[in-house]
Amino acid sequence: MKRCERSAPRDWVDNAVRLIDADTQRSADTHLLRYPLPADWPVQLYLKDESTHITGSLKHRLARSLFLYALCNGWVTETTTVVEASSGSTAISEAYFAKLLGLDFVAVMPATTSPEKIALIEAQGARCHLVDRAPDIYTEAARLAAETGGHYMDQFTHAERATDWRGNNNIAESIFEQLTLEAHPIPAWIVVGAGTGGTSATIGRYIRYRRHATKLAVVDPENSAFYGGYETADAGYQTGMPSRIEGIGRPRVEPSFIGQVVDTMIEVPDAASIAAARHASRTLGRRVGGSTGTNLWGAFALIADMLAEGRSGSVVTLLCDGGDRYAGTYFNDDWVAEQGLSLVEPDAVISKFLATKQWSA
Repeated sequence: MKRCERSAPRDWVDNAVRLIDADTQRSADTHLLRYPLPADWPVQLYLKDESTHITGSLKHRLARSLFLYALCNGWVTETTTVVEASSGSTAISEAYFAKLLGLDFVAVMPATTSPEKIALIEAQGARCHLVDRAPDIYTEAARLAAETGGHYMDQFTHAERATDWRGNNNIAESIFEQLTLEAHPIPAWIVVGAGTGGTSATIGRYIRYRRHATKLAVVDPENSAFYGGYETADAGYQTGMPSRIEGIGRPRVEPSFIGQVVDTMIEVPDAASIAAARHASRTLGRRVGGSTGTNLWGAFALIADMLAEGRSGSVVTLLCDGGDRYAGTYFNDDWVAEQGLSLVEPDAVISKFLATKQWSA
């Protein structure tokens, strides 16, 4: 009789999973904020405030799921160097969990990533490896993982499968539970951006699983491939260009993006994303990131459609992260001008919408 055993000792993995579960147990759910639209409007807008996670963004959920997925698949052990390709926020969150487990972590990211995000990653004891061309982060991350004998976490492939989309306190289940006592507990629309595609896949699947009438809209910034891939039904669609709106937008359609669960996509100009982020920051009294601006621009457009059709209801989108990380970019007039962007027109569109209910973008 032949016998072969290859599994690593379980004690360290058991404790690693316990540490992550304990960290989750110590955390509260994120808030669902009512966004102040004119009081006489029959549509309510809500922001799921993901900036309140301990690592400051929506990506905290993804990082937690990715680590549990890698641990339970036997890909990460106590000596593993974890490597990730990230534009910033995922790396911050993964660096947090790597530090929690005592693991080395390397983030591979475009050289254009904001200094504020790089500082947050390095504050967790991680290392940032910068590349000049955004499309090179995938191959460089894989190379570094092989070179160190480590594990390439690969958020862009594993995001849609690492999260339990049926529930288990995922973001979709949380949204619907928090809406239970609202005037319109089943939202007409949920609006999200796509970075990996994992959040839209989770929400889209959950909506179908629970048989809700809610529709899912995905907003996409300039240079990103998701809109073009959705429009042409081409999963291999690429632009090869980086997104100026950090956290969303990709130079290629990522494997975790499931277009079949998306009801509509909206392409949002970068100037509009920044103008909407600044508008929301003034309205809420605190800064929000550029991807939140992208979300709001899409939400405003859909709300205008509902008002024009005489429909009441609710719309939910995400406050993905705080804006202090972008003090040198989206909230810096010199940087905006250097990018060749003007906020005059999108500011006017938002002002007209709030005054007249009309959307003229």
